[in-house]
Amino acid sequence: MKRSARAFWVAAPGVGEIRDTPLAAPGEGEVLVRALYSGVSRGTETLVFRGGVPENQRSVMRAPFQEGDFPAPVKYGYLSVGVVEEGPAALVGRTVFCLYPHQTRYVVPADAVTVVPDAVPAARAVLAGTVETAVNALWDAAPLVGDRIAVVGGGMVGCSVAALLARFPGVRTQLVDADPSRAKTAEALGVDFALPGDARGECDLVVHASATEQGLARSLELLDAEGTVVELSWYGDRRVSLPLGEAFHSRRLTVRSSQVGTVSPARARRSYADRLALALDLLADPALDALVTGESAFEDLPAVLPGLASGEIPALCHRVRYPSDA
Repeated sequence: MKRSARAFWVAAPGVGEIRDTPLAAPGEGEVLVRALYSGVSRGTETLVFRGGVPENQRSVMRAPFQEGDFPAPVKYGYLSVGVVEEGPAALVGRTVFCLYPHQTRYVVPADAVTVVPDAVPAARAVLAGTVETAVNALWDAAPLVGDRIAVVGGGMVGCSVAALLARFPGVRTQLVDADPSRAKTAEALGVDFALPGDARGECDLVVHASATEQGLARSLELLDAEGTVVELSWYGDRRVSLPLGEAFHSRRLTVRSSQVGTVSPARARRSYADRLALALDLLADPALDALVTGESAFEDLPAVLPGLASGEIPALCHRVRYPSDA
């Protein structure tokens, strides 16, 4: 058994490299995981890659098994799927999800991994962290039967929210994005699609995930009186302007935040483990494969991340494939 591993690090803003790292034998209550796949969360991870995490948010933005500090050098990531090679008998040989950075093998406490249900392929399970964000957002939003809802921003998180809303009875859901190619993704997820100028208004609820000032302004415009925008976007170190004049007050509109770092107060009795297990169960739906729009080998990450950060490589979730002899 190899007692070393390789890990992806942001060596400096905009520069990635793969480093060798020592690997200790798992102790009591720990597991050794060999990575099969990991996912690049394009919004957050490319922000980290560019060095855009605000200084006053660096402690909040730390990933569970992060090494190093922002802006760099830092080992960052949280969408890893692998197989347990050593540890408690009940876990050995099981496919698991873990909030771990991009690394070929790693040792973590056994309670830091969640078993992937048999109905969920390992390659799809990299979406668990994003679907978990969508679950938390919908716990915050609390949509009702018959609601008219728009999801503004067809990125990884927005598409995950739209996919879950497609299961709600009687709900009118529309995915809104400036990129017309997102129409194909929306169709695969079973939801309607519109460009911002064509979106249907009089919404009871708008979930905003475009991370743009224009998207947030359009979200407010789409609301009916007393409607709510649930803000999922992470703007990093950018400032945005919000149009709170005009009819904002007379229509009694609401803007509220949702952030996956805390379990929604609406589900205070649920734990982080409950939320993640639910997200993995929801991934049994093969329609969610539409959220994976690219794949590359682990060794290629230093070359791939700059393309993802610049938009040269268009992607929702970009999947990383690990060698079987890692």
